[in-house]
Amino acid sequence: MSGRVEVPDWHSGNRRASWAIFAAHLAGAVFTFGYLTYIAPSEPSTRAANGFLDVALFVAYAAVAFPSTGYLCERLSRRALRWMIEERGPTDDERRRTLTLARTIAKATAVPWLSAAVVFGLINVYGGHSARDIAKVALTTLDGGLVSCTIGFLLIERVMRPAVAVALAGSQPNRQIIPGVRLRLLITWLLGSGVPLAGLFLLAIASEGATRNADLRPPILVLSVAGLFAGAIITIATAKSVAEPITDVRRALEDVQAGKLDVNVTVDRAGDLGELQAGVNRMVEGLRERQRLADLFGRHVGTEVAQQAIEQGTGVDSEQREASVLFVDLIGSTALAEVLSPHEVVRTLNAYFDAVVRVVSAEGGWVNKFEGDGALCVFGAPAMQPDHAARALRSARALHGELEQLAPAFPGLDGAIGVSSGPLVAGNVGTEQRYEYTLIGRPVNEAARLTDLAKGRPGRVVASQGALDRAGDEVNRWSSLGTVVLRGQSAPAMIYEPVEVREPVS
Repeated sequence: MSGRVEVPDWHSGNRRASWAIFAAHLAGAVFTFGYLTYIAPSEPSTRAANGFLDVALFVAYAAVAFPSTGYLCERLSRRALRWMIEERGPTDDERRRTLTLARTIAKATAVPWLSAAVVFGLINVYGGHSARDIAKVALTTLDGGLVSCTIGFLLIERVMRPAVAVALAGSQPNRQIIPGVRLRLLITWLLGSGVPLAGLFLLAIASEGATRNADLRPPILVLSVAGLFAGAIITIATAKSVAEPITDVRRALEDVQAGKLDVNVTVDRAGDLGELQAGVNRMVEGLRERQRLADLFGRHVGTEVAQQAIEQGTGVDSEQREASVLFVDLIGSTALAEVLSPHEVVRTLNAYFDAVVRVVSAEGGWVNKFEGDGALCVFGAPAMQPDHAARALRSARALHGELEQLAPAFPGLDGAIGVSSGPLVAGNVGTEQRYEYTLIGRPVNEAARLTDLAKGRPGRVVASQGALDRAGDEVNRWSSLGTVVLRGQSAPAMIYEPVEVREPVS
């Protein structure tokens, strides 16, 4: 991966991580030393004789362990986060090292604690201390290191979140990289309860050889306070590490529930929490894709048909319905194609169909299909509309007015409109593999025949008797043209046109 990408500032993050490691381990070291030297019961004479030597050894070991461990952690951090220093995207190896950096540093910082347990245990051996005191020193040191390394791990993981978010961008989190929620909670219990109880256990062992008058209250009090303090820190850090990504996911789901599909959860965790964050993003992306498909589907077949298909699922189904059909056809389209350039032809057709869709949609109808330079529009199906005929007749008059207004800007643009109403079959026709929503019945054929008749009328709009019978008050806006025998019909039919045109039919 190459190129310049937006990455977090390495120097700022490195300083925060260094202070987090230093503070966690310094606090653990000071507490462990103080507990072993001044709090845990031991022979008073031995404590007084070795007090200065103990301090000197502690300072000497810390002077070696802290700088060397800090240097090692710095090298590990630079190796994993070189892509941040160079302000580029991470390679696969760097991505893996970035995701495991907190765990790697925790392992590195555990080494001086293990070494301290061995070194100070051996010092006590050479000093002639009892096996009980040697075990107390070694186990207490290991306890302190365990707590310090865990707190350091949680703090480093939190500091590393911006880098982890960039490293995980475009990739799937691996639940095996870092501890999951179960293991985190188990560690929280172990370090919040197990370590203090282990300290009390060691206290009981150490006190067995002490004088009967030894006061156990101070060490027990200190261990209790330390357990409460360490347990609180670890529990709070663990709770935040679990709660924060879950809160982000919850907010994202609330946005999705509110209809916002532009949400994106930052994947800044590896493991199961990262999988949860990435899973929400995949879900939202799927919803966005479904919305795009639904929108595209609706543009092809109409929003009403698309919604019906989404709600009812796939299948070939139809029903008989009272509805009105409006058919509009462009007059002289062949001549337009011969006179105008292809670009002008497309502009004219787009303006023409735009007017059809706008006018029909304004009355609650929908365009069932475009047929060359014509359009079949329906009112009352698939959604029922008791006043479907009035809607269709109003749309016919309004559409004629729209086309007249477009004519000056698009020379030669002229359309004929036919309207008919009655029972028809509406629904899906075809097979399970391929079908379409269509309209079958007398009103469809009659509307097409009336459109042919309208091409010879000045008003360019003709409606059937069936449409006027169902039109309500809209009937007052139309006048009779008498009867005519339409092509394909044997009986004469009464036809109408808007009252603005009163020229009798020939």
